[in-house]
Amino acid sequence: MAVRVGLDEAKKTFDAVFAELGKVIVGQEDVLKQIVTALLVNGHVLMEGYPGLAKTLIVKTLAQLMSLKFSRVQHTPDLMPSDITGTYLIEEANGKRNFKFQPGPIFANVVLADEINRATPKTQSALLEAMQEHQVTVGGNTFKLEEPFFVLATQNPIEQEGTYPLPEAQADRFLLKLIVGYPTFDEETVVLDRFAEDYRKPQLRQVMTKDALLALQELARQVPIANDLKHYIVELIHKTRQKKDLIEFGASPRATIGLTLAAKARALVEGRKHVSKEDIQKMAYPVLRHRIILTFEAERQNLTPDDVIKTLLR
Repeated sequence: MAVRVGLDEAKKTFDAVFAELGKVIVGQEDVLKQIVTALLVNGHVLMEGYPGLAKTLIVKTLAQLMSLKFSRVQHTPDLMPSDITGTYLIEEANGKRNFKFQPGPIFANVVLADEINRATPKTQSALLEAMQEHQVTVGGNTFKLEEPFFVLATQNPIEQEGTYPLPEAQADRFLLKLIVGYPTFDEETVVLDRFAEDYRKPQLRQVMTKDALLALQELARQVPIANDLKHYIVELIHKTRQKKDLIEFGASPRATIGLTLAAKARALVEGRKHVSKEDIQKMAYPVLRHRIILTFEAERQNLTPDDVIKTLLR
């Protein structure tokens, strides 16, 4: 049965989600909002940050609050594609042998691909079909994945030895790339007080059902955006292809669609009835930072993708 939700109800739901997350996660408000934004448009997220910054905890807690099936895959160089997608096993019954499909961890609503850049390109590509088509093909048979389906991958910016950087084509499948930073002094003090003393695991309440999430995804796509803002987005993406002094390869039309949807979802999370220019500018960073390839000259000037995006927005 389809669930319908209104704007006010949606805002209350998001406030409840962030309040429950706050019982477990200290700080990281921007990261939490952007993950929820991606979830609203069925987008996948790539998170980059140092170890110990609660990346896994964020995803696991979010899945719990939304009653979504969660699975975690620790990527290592010896991980095989079948370890993710599943494989056929021989089953014996009544003296007969049959092949039975054993689903892998990809058959969940929220899949955490931990340290994705430690797996080989062959294993990384096993996620491609699932992320794009929401289906898995094993042994010539195709299996549909249950909706909603959401991949959240993490990668560690240090210890690059023995890693396989994600190819541009695969990085482009992620709607957002988030940079998870260190907590502030005050936030780290709260973490210390909360977890290093008499720690009691907080009782979290489920604040959203799977059907409600699917209804919110439908609502996010219906958030209106003015024609001049649509043109602003297209102009911004075109600039990434024209600024040849800083950007060698610009963003594809997938970025245009992604930025529009992300801006709509952010407006919904903030409780607004339409997309604003601020929504576009805020979401431009996570949507574009993994989709533009800087020139040698830009790298020589020690510019980051975020510096270049800031220049484009100006």
